[in-house]
Amino acid sequence: MSKLSNYNVWFVTGSQHLYGDEILKNVDDHSKIVAKALNDSSDVPVNVVYKSVVTTPDQITKVCQDANVDENCIGLVLWMHTFSPAKMWIRGLDLLKKPVVHFHTQFNAEIPWSEIDMDFMNENQSAHGGREFGFMASRLRKNRKVIVGHWKEEKAQKALGNWTRVAAGWHVLQRTKVARIGDNMREVAVTEGDKVEAQIRFGFSVNGFGVGDVTKYIDQIQSADIDALVKEYADTYEITKETLNNPNLKDAAQIELGMRAFLEEGGFGAYTDTFENLYGFKQLPGIASQRLMADGYGFGAEGDWKTAALLHAAKVMDEGLEGGTSFMEDYTYDFRKGRSRVLGSHMLEICPSIASGKARCEIHPLGIGGKDDPARLVFNVDEGPAINVSLIDMGTRFRLLVNEVDTVTPDQDLPNLPVARVLWDPKPDLDIAASSWIHAGGAHHTVFSKAITTDFIEDFADMAGIELVVIDGDTRLRDFKDSLKWNEVYYHLFQNKM
Repeated sequence: MSKLSNYNVWFVTGSQHLYGDEILKNVDDHSKIVAKALNDSSDVPVNVVYKSVVTTPDQITKVCQDANVDENCIGLVLWMHTFSPAKMWIRGLDLLKKPVVHFHTQFNAEIPWSEIDMDFMNENQSAHGGREFGFMASRLRKNRKVIVGHWKEEKAQKALGNWTRVAAGWHVLQRTKVARIGDNMREVAVTEGDKVEAQIRFGFSVNGFGVGDVTKYIDQIQSADIDALVKEYADTYEITKETLNNPNLKDAAQIELGMRAFLEEGGFGAYTDTFENLYGFKQLPGIASQRLMADGYGFGAEGDWKTAALLHAAKVMDEGLEGGTSFMEDYTYDFRKGRSRVLGSHMLEICPSIASGKARCEIHPLGIGGKDDPARLVFNVDEGPAINVSLIDMGTRFRLLVNEVDTVTPDQDLPNLPVARVLWDPKPDLDIAASSWIHAGGAHHTVFSKAITTDFIEDFADMAGIELVVIDGDTRLRDFKDSLKWNEVYYHLFQNKM
């Protein structure tokens, strides 16, 4: 899996020759200091590489073209230290394919009241230059992130760091191969979609593979490797002797090893399967999918390739963050007076990165699929803020839908529910959240994360040029329905211009 430390963002400063060589030298020196501070910040997980001060249309065009073809460059941080006449940026911004963050900062933090003169004003006019650049980016309909604040402030560094995480996820997604093992669950609508349009819009490819393409890898796994993985299960998770001696556990380990080999050899970053099409599998790959997700693979059940791809991108974004990210499904409600909640789960496949404490490895019957009793990891999830995200094909465009939630502790134990599960309180409440989700056409499968926030998804939607709809604590159903109608008009008119 990709590591954030492998990626670079280029730090580029805009200026002009109007102010003389001495000021340009100061601008260059200042830019190197700022870029180094950002690169050294623990809040910025990628490399910040200082490139240059650009002062002409040709320089700007060249740095944008160079960024486009550099495989390790995931985006540009643009800073207008002085006034950079924005007509110079037209050709470069028009050609640029990498994400952009406009860092609206300045070198000095405070005004030196007793010393300030016009030379200082000319050199430190980011407030002026940033507005000139902002006009042109808006005129060109250029999606970008704008971060305002001093470069030494933690808030600004965190905002930049989060944006670089999203840029890395977007970069990886454009190169992701999704393996669709088997097909879609029969007669299900929301997991279908236009795979060609998805590749045009997001870059990832989705191709189908027969179950036999995977089982031939499973059949080649050696007994010694199976025994070693079973030992790893015993060392990593809570497990009883009965489970450890159950032959189904070895079958589950063999399936995991075979699926890993298939995904690694094919260079896949995400995959799907479906319980209706598992000929040759002894059991539904439960613990295999859980552990593959924990290692960064995207997964979607029942052929849900959109969720699988989005999960893979989110896994790139959340590297090193607390909380975890998983495939999820709204399963059942806890209707009660005052505050109704949602129990999220799936048949088996919830990522242990979101687990509270040590997961339990268990084997139980599964009343669907007609296979042997599958192994799975069972756990609860800690309390705290989280998001559920759905990527939906609306026919004419893609929509990203987010519901902000708070995970809560179940009121009682769940001794007869041997699956991973999480209870959450949706914002603003279940009535409005569920109604809004349904009006927006949200899927029953989601990417659930306690590590990333709505801001990450907003940046991702901007990079992809797609619609974002958010259900949060301020959502009012009437206004939400109106926003869907306005979005319909906006994206009908402007989709092809983005």
